[in-house]
Amino acid sequence: MTSTSVIDELKKSQILELLEQGKRVDGRALDEPREISIETNAIPKANGSARVRLGETEVICGVKIQPDRPFPDMGDKGIFICTAELLPLSHPTVETGPPGPDVIELARVVDRGIRESHMIDVSQLVIEPNKSVVGVFADNVVVDYDGNLFDACSYAATAALLSSKSPKWNWVDDAPTLVEGEDMPVPIATIPVSVTMGKIGSHIIVDPNGDEWASMDARITITSDSNGNICALQKGGSDGFTLEEINRCGDISVKVGATIREKLKAAQQGSQ
Repeated sequence: MTSTSVIDELKKSQILELLEQGKRVDGRALDEPREISIETNAIPKANGSARVRLGETEVICGVKIQPDRPFPDMGDKGIFICTAELLPLSHPTVETGPPGPDVIELARVVDRGIRESHMIDVSQLVIEPNKSVVGVFADNVVVDYDGNLFDACSYAATAALLSSKSPKWNWVDDAPTLVEGEDMPVPIATIPVSVTMGKIGSHIIVDPNGDEWASMDARITITSDSNGNICALQKGGSDGFTLEEINRCGDISVKVGATIREKLKAAQQGSQ
């Protein structure tokens, strides 16, 4: 066993010992997320942007909005795509190069939570049916990593979309033509909030920090909309969840999500 794995095992043993006492390494309650800071309009030249700090995890998201070709079977709907990237400076283990499976999963989970909640009314993002639509692209960049990128990236993308202004295009001479000075908000129908929970031993914790993340046996990310309806779920890790645990995680995600949603709303109002 290497010195690094010995340290990891000692950390997990300490974390588990504290959890047995109903405590966490940073003093939070088991169902308490870390302090959240949301700053909108962090990138002046983007159509929308946000910087989110979730504890020591920090993410910046920029939104780009432009005309695009519709997907072949969705000529009456606009496009939404979310991406994610980890900068090498964000953590000692991050290297340059193409994204690995973890980063690909991160982007897909964040994308799915926003897409399946129907946050953006993509039916309003059509310039000319079957020919030209509006594409909305949210790109997350992780600046500092200390656990739970799923929620940090989701909050950053959501806050950036809430602050976004979309240019307007008309269909003129068989091409999309920009209408100067007529920016408008992205059509928002709901505010999705993801809540990620980790399982360590038999204990469920909300928003695992870096050490807790490295000690997890399993994780689950549940996204709910403004009405408290669960719209997306992703499970990971080597262990599983009982039906009772999944139901409990669902209840926790809706409860915690409602509190975080108010912070997203406050950030949105501050950006207007």
